[in-house]
Amino acid sequence: MIIYGVGLLAICTLFGALVGDVLGLAIGVKANVGGVGFAMLLLLLLTEKLKRSGRFVPQSEQGIVFWTAMYIPVVVAMAAQQNVLGAVKGGPMAILAGVLATVVCFALIPVIDRIGLARRTLARAALDHPTGDGAA
Repeated sequence: MIIYGVGLLAICTLFGALVGDVLGLAIGVKANVGGVGFAMLLLLLLTEKLKRSGRFVPQSEQGIVFWTAMYIPVVVAMAAQQNVLGAVKGGPMAILAGVLATVVCFALIPVIDRIGLARRTLARAALDHPTGDGAA
């Protein structure tokens, strides 16, 4: 059953690549424009439709989850490489913008952690002191 998930992912990837290539040709760019995005949207729509109809079993989903785990780090690494090359070619302003965005992201980590900590504390308090269960 896992192979069905992998097959669905392959079909969506091929369709997305085709649509991205056609879109690139239509706007006069010699590149795939949004092919991965189209593939992911199609995959999302098809899996939801198959789940609602009862034809997409959890074992099939494991095939998609496996390749998702493999795919995301590769895409992030490729995008990071392209961004660095673009920044170096773009001059000092592009590099400054990238550095500032990175500094802001690092500065926001403690803020986001405090938000999560507050939620975890509230959830833990609710588990430690349940109310309305009828026990005395």
